[in-house]
Amino acid sequence: MKKIIAVIALAFLVLTSCSKDDTEGDVKSNNKKSLGTSAHDLLSEDKFDSMVIEVVYVEGYEPSATAINNFVSFLGGRINKSGGITVEKSPIPSPGNATYTNAQIIAIEDANRIHYNEGSEIAVWAFFADGKSSTDTSTAVVLGTAYRNTSFVIYENTVKKLSGGLYKPSTAVLESTVIEHEFGHILGLTNSGTAMQSSHEDADHKRHCSVTTCLMFWESESGSNILGGTIPQLDAQCIADLRANGGK
Repeated sequence: MKKIIAVIALAFLVLTSCSKDDTEGDVKSNNKKSLGTSAHDLLSEDKFDSMVIEVVYVEGYEPSATAINNFVSFLGGRINKSGGITVEKSPIPSPGNATYTNAQIIAIEDANRIHYNEGSEIAVWAFFADGKSSTDTSTAVVLGTAYRNTSFVIYENTVKKLSGGLYKPSTAVLESTVIEHEFGHILGLTNSGTAMQSSHEDADHKRHCSVTTCLMFWESESGSNILGGTIPQLDAQCIADLRANGGK
């Protein structure tokens, strides 16, 4: 039997900013930048002291409350936001796609996203899809993709299929691992917007940590390093990177 390896995809986009005469477009463009460019703003309080996380999911594919709570706890331990972290969840009807391309995910965000950076609050978008990634193969599947400076998608349908059964991680643990790993990329890990304080980027899997037990190791989301049903943690080197860029 072929081993299915779940992998995370990173999408680096070249985005065209809106005209400065278009106030709404200009505001939205701040959340449509390349991955890792808002790492310092997310980690520090220099510009934003609070965060809103907009969780949008296809009906029937809502992430577990445990996973969202774990995500907020993870953020609380790593970012400086004394004004608090707010989560707002909302469902949308299925777009009717069996698979999703990056372009389709972006179009869904652009059509449905409500929250953008405003005042001292930074906004994050998280989409939970009912289909799989268009890049899945018979031996490798994508569980999540961080594709903009404040945006990521979780392929919830795929996560559910790879969890919750015999010899599989619990759904909440796998959800939590993938969500936190994806957000690690948004925070600039590894060597992707947050400078490394020591050499620990995996030479064979760029923008991932070389420490096999680290949350940012490339196989974290596959379940292969989810030991004892627990969520992998950031290793000391990744934490040092975040702290040097304004985090905890």
